[in-house]
Amino acid sequence: MSSSVIGLSIDCADAAELAQFWADVLGRQVRAQPTAEFAAIDVGEATQGPPLAFHQVPEAKTVKNRLHLDLISSDFAAETERLLSLGASRVADVHRGDTRWTTFRDPEGNEFDLVAG
Repeated sequence: MSSSVIGLSIDCADAAELAQFWADVLGRQVRAQPTAEFAAIDVGEATQGPPLAFHQVPEAKTVKNRLHLDLISSDFAAETERLLSLGASRVADVHRGDTRWTTFRDPEGNEFDLVAG
């Protein structure tokens, strides 16, 4: 017996707003009737990755995420600018050997990485 991942849930203050940010980042659609309490985005036809669900919680984010999304782009510079224009903020640029990535925060402070591909 084993388990399968059916999605990833993200705690937030405003589910509809954060879901829209991530839908814009990933080129997906927010499911119908999002609210501040709950919103979701599904996997699109040409998009890979799990469905994402957003759940309103009363407490604010206070520490670094224990789990985060890693994105990859073949046009690292252009994608960096696009993420910033959508409301992400840059945290750190990292180079390790031949690998390069930038850590960002989404509008609610959740960290994620963009890897140069």
